[in-house]
Amino acid sequence: MKNEIDGKQILAVYEQIIQHGEATQDGKFFMGLTAFSDIDGYTIYLKGSGVLLRFGFHNTYHLDYEHDKHKDDFLKKISNILADL
Repeated sequence: MKNEIDGKQILAVYEQIIQHGEATQDGKFFMGLTAFSDIDGYTIYLKGSGVLLRFGFHNTYHLDYEHDKHKDDFLKKISNILADL
């Protein structure tokens, strides 16, 4: 799972969602993904397609998902947002 997504890409997608997303109870929603951060702002999250990505210090991230299909769909949404930049 390591290095499947570049840290700069995660940050770019997060910023795109925060800037252009629709405000919801959970965070900002854009192109199928929701972005939010913890209270101190040190950890950011991207959520969608049954996946939760947690991105923190030292450009480390962790993906939580049950099925590979969920992960594949999530990664496709990240790619679509990156292509939209």
